[in-house]
Amino acid sequence: MQYSDLEDNRFEQDFGRKGNGTMIEKVMDSVYNIGVNDRDCTMFEGQYHLENGMAYNSYLILDEKTAVVDSVDAAVTEEWMSRLKEGLKDRSLDYIVIQHMEPDHSGSLQVLLDTYPDAKILCTAAALNMMKQFLPTASDLAQRVTAVKEKDTLELGSHTLTFLMAPMVHWPEVMVSYDSSEKILFSADAFGKFGTRDADEDWTCEARRYYFNIVGKYGAQVQALLKKTGELDVKTICPLHGPVLDRDVDRYIEKYRIWSSYEPEDRGVLIVCASAHGNTLAAAKELKQLLEQAGVEKVVLSDLTKEDIHEAVEDAFRYDRLVLAAISYDAGLFPAMEEFLRKLQIKGYQKRRVGIVENGSWAPSAGRVMKAMLEELKNIEIVEPMVTIRSSLNADSRTKLAELAGAMAK
Repeated sequence: MQYSDLEDNRFEQDFGRKGNGTMIEKVMDSVYNIGVNDRDCTMFEGQYHLENGMAYNSYLILDEKTAVVDSVDAAVTEEWMSRLKEGLKDRSLDYIVIQHMEPDHSGSLQVLLDTYPDAKILCTAAALNMMKQFLPTASDLAQRVTAVKEKDTLELGSHTLTFLMAPMVHWPEVMVSYDSSEKILFSADAFGKFGTRDADEDWTCEARRYYFNIVGKYGAQVQALLKKTGELDVKTICPLHGPVLDRDVDRYIEKYRIWSSYEPEDRGVLIVCASAHGNTLAAAKELKQLLEQAGVEKVVLSDLTKEDIHEAVEDAFRYDRLVLAAISYDAGLFPAMEEFLRKLQIKGYQKRRVGIVENGSWAPSAGRVMKAMLEELKNIEIVEPMVTIRSSLNADSRTKLAELAGAMAK
């Protein structure tokens, strides 16, 4: 992820209305984002580093009937409930629409149910089963819940919500909701990003890192959802993370089309390096220079011993070519590289050309392991030659490195 990339800055200079994190935000005249910017969150799901916190969005619709779409993480329950009451004023809450039961969106649900005992709940049948698991003390769910199906609707007055099933985007119980009067797609976790709503950062980078690390395994399911939403007139996207997207919506949809098809987004080479003492890193830096001299459009070097592995995963999907450079370790592969490749396997990495550089002082094994792991993936071309370094670069391995650079530059 490179925040300075000109193409990203050009693509998204203004992602819509920015919130100040202190009050409810108007999306449309009768639709409000009552979510909370959690600026204290530095690690999402226990593994994804956050520089600018996390937004937990929730939406309030005020019509003849009132409805709230999803709740928020338990860490921000009090602030969220305050915003909900501010938005409702002296009105009651008629409906609770639950699109996704993951705890960062259902962590405040029990408080909501207790505060508004007459509110009816709409969700998928799978979400109801999960609700019973997450809220084992909620005794009246059977009386309050309506399990909705594909294209069922909820009439609120001038607003009509149509529910579209979105299983495995990225949990099996997920649905999204389309407001035909305002042309709003309430998209659940789709089109979300890391960072608060008002974070001064590029949307594309953090949305890409979010997509590939969290949703990326389920490209086919995302494609199925895009096919459904492609039949709708969507003017605004309201995700559960990040800003409301209300300008150039087609550009965001196009990003999701590319990402979910596993096609490269940009031409370039990512070099991912796992080096213990610096010799393999020195070779990776030399390879970067060779690729740049050969005219490769973009060359990015990621050091797995120092940098965020999830950003490396993001860039692996972004670019059309990849080089793995790692040392042999315990007759196998250096752990950081093995973890990286496991993540690529889990997320469905495919349709790429990949080069291999291994280093071993007495019995090189890294190349064999990396090749075997790559062969488990779909549509991966392993580019020859595989470069073997014995401790540090010499004349022979430099020649092979130059050959690999030439092959990768084609």
